[in-house]
Amino acid sequence: MGVRVNLAFACVAVFTLLPSAYGQGKGGLAGNAPVDSVVYHEIDAPLERLSSLGFLLGDYVAVPEDSTTLRPDLVYEYRIAQLNQRSVIPLSFHPLVRKYIRIYTVERRGQVAIMCGLSKLYFPIFEELLDRYRLPLELVYLAAVESALNPLAVSKSGAVGLWQFKLNTGKMLNLHVDNFVDDRMDPVRSTEAACSYLEYLHRLFDDWLLALAAYNAGPGAVQRALLRAGGKKDFWDLLPYLPEAAQNYVPAFIAAVYVFHFAPEHGIKPQSPRIDYKLLDTVCLRDAVSFEAVSRWVGTPMEILHFLNPRYRQGYVPFSQDTLQCLLLPRKDIPLFIENERRIYAQSYRVVQSPYPYALSKGKRRVEHVVKRGEYLHKIALQYGCTVDELRRWNGDRVTLQPGERLEIWVDVP
Repeated sequence: MGVRVNLAFACVAVFTLLPSAYGQGKGGLAGNAPVDSVVYHEIDAPLERLSSLGFLLGDYVAVPEDSTTLRPDLVYEYRIAQLNQRSVIPLSFHPLVRKYIRIYTVERRGQVAIMCGLSKLYFPIFEELLDRYRLPLELVYLAAVESALNPLAVSKSGAVGLWQFKLNTGKMLNLHVDNFVDDRMDPVRSTEAACSYLEYLHRLFDDWLLALAAYNAGPGAVQRALLRAGGKKDFWDLLPYLPEAAQNYVPAFIAAVYVFHFAPEHGIKPQSPRIDYKLLDTVCLRDAVSFEAVSRWVGTPMEILHFLNPRYRQGYVPFSQDTLQCLLLPRKDIPLFIENERRIYAQSYRVVQSPYPYALSKGKRRVEHVVKRGEYLHKIALQYGCTVDELRRWNGDRVTLQPGERLEIWVDVP
């Protein structure tokens, strides 16, 4: 699990300078922002990228575009007013909200069907953590605006994961990022970070709509808007003073809340993925593991491994003596993993180390040794002029040998 961030943080000034999670918007008046502006593409791009998850969907027939699903404003006003009665976050109708309802229910109907299906995977995780932090459960829809619930989403600005954290923001929230591990893409760890940050923003502004705007544009942008507004504190009154992205972000959030509740009324049926989290389980690892080796010995498709374990950015789980590393797999595949665990560790060394020019840089070449009856590691090491530790490193840290097994050995080039 991720580490809960100290909500006091270092000081308010630090977060005043903190960039947004998603990206800084451009200035402009909300009323003049066309639906095909840069902000439209920021909201639309995550929906567009959902096509990369086609392997999850099986035989999917896209929902045809249907402009007849649009309703009179009075219908939207009534429905959103009904939702507002059960919401801690104020929800109200606005022309900008209508624009994003159109995007969701007409222009991106097929992607919304996928997104509604993915919600079955991720909303239970979000709701559990939001409840733990005593935050409004409606915030689950914020991730839909950010990433369209695609854990592999990467924006042009470098924001990644379900909650679309940039590198510096992620590190500020204690999310670990290195060459092999990226906690911004871990569904649980990133959600904990999002909860901590949203809790802080609400304490700072004491207003959920302003907190959402700050999540998008950064606290500093909202504070500057408050100063320029001359005492006005209502989000809708602050619209002209906010960056364009923030002006549109909150209406997009309200539209997302609407579409998740009223998708059937617009003829949108959730497209459920093949994966059911109730049929998944974790295995704890005793050594480094590559997805390629797991896929080869267990049969789990590579794309499924990446989808279930998005925090391992290179398709490789590094070994750590300090942190227990786990792999999420379909429960039906776990017996095969256990049966072939030693082979997977051995193959992982080959897969991960082979791309490096070991033979060229060390003046060595690879040979294969077939184990004979009565042979043991020390005897084989003496035969090839290497150490037992090297034999173990090349072949998965094995201790005992079986006749007929094949060992990978690197010998000096004559």
